[in-house]
Amino acid sequence: MDVSMRGAVSIARRVQDPLAELVKIDPQSIGVGLYQHDVDQKKLSEALDAVIESVVNYVGVELNTASPALLGYVAGLSKKVAANVVAHRDEKGPFKKRSDLKKVQGLGPKAYEQAAGFLRVPESANRLDNTPIHPESYPVVRRLLELAGTRLGSRDMLSGVKAMRDEFGLSGLAELLEVGEPTLADILDGLSRPGRDPRDDLPPPILRQDVLKMEDLREGMRLKGTVRNVVDFGAFVDIGVKQDGLVHVSKMADRYVRNPFDVVGVGDVVDVTVISVDLERGRIGLSMRD
Repeated sequence: MDVSMRGAVSIARRVQDPLAELVKIDPQSIGVGLYQHDVDQKKLSEALDAVIESVVNYVGVELNTASPALLGYVAGLSKKVAANVVAHRDEKGPFKKRSDLKKVQGLGPKAYEQAAGFLRVPESANRLDNTPIHPESYPVVRRLLELAGTRLGSRDMLSGVKAMRDEFGLSGLAELLEVGEPTLADILDGLSRPGRDPRDDLPPPILRQDVLKMEDLREGMRLKGTVRNVVDFGAFVDIGVKQDGLVHVSKMADRYVRNPFDVVGVGDVVDVTVISVDLERGRIGLSMRD
């Protein structure tokens, strides 16, 4: 395909499944802030890969749709094994359950043990295969549901499990089921949100419908925006127009701010006031001060 067509497809795919598409790009090419070329490139690459791996494992990966690039970041799966998983899927058809993963060439018991909890199979007859609950904990889930007098997927499952937790407390229930408290907490969370993407919990940006381009901005306007990048001299905030606005470090609070990271982080939703609009140079000045 022509490079412009590939770019268009990639941008469209980022709307559908941002994580799956962005892992195909070398993390340093995304633009990770100032001074990225001044530090040890090997250490930077290792640090960025570790962040991506933690994000992929936190969100989870659908086994039947994931690309080799995405599977390669799952704990326990090397790039070669990830390619084998996709080859097995193409040859034998979609995975019916998590345990089918054991049939993949080069994927041993240890790798399966590491990776299974991060992989989701929505098509599986076992609903637990579409949760972050590890297969090793399935017997604990069955015992928990038996004690609660309910079954997986029934309408009263959540209320039954909640009643058990209220009656015994987390530590008492963990002792009764002979399992660690952190593991039980993860199981209860997985049961309450099967197949749910943790990104749904993030607050959505609240943007004004009457501000769609730079020309709509006026000095003194109060807006909500999302912090896109934090640098030494301030923070760039998306306020719903094409160009991000800059909150200079001197305008971040009603006190002296030495380090912008003490005030904001990437992804924060903040209230800002427009203090300047330069249409010619495409610059927007913002303030977070009262």
